[in-house]
Amino acid sequence: MPGIDVKKIARLSRLLIDNSEAEHFQREMENIIAMVERLPDTSDIVLRLNPEDKMELRADKTGPSLKRDELLKNAPQSEAGCFVVPKVVE
Repeated sequence: MPGIDVKKIARLSRLLIDNSEAEHFQREMENIIAMVERLPDTSDIVLRLNPEDKMELRADKTGPSLKRDELLKNAPQSEAGCFVVPKVVE
């Protein structure tokens, strides 16, 4: 199994971890991947739905909400009535 680049994952997730934590998280992630690889193959299972079982969706209901200015006052940065967030796609 190729090594997991925990530092890269942390950077993309905007998490700060030191080297001792990276080693711990690498072992944890390798354990998770090994567990998933041991799961049984279910690709041949066919899900059969009973057409008589109707899915009941709840009705949409509107309710009171906060004003935009009230929401934006807690934002670290806003512009033109919107939240400003860091670019996450390179």
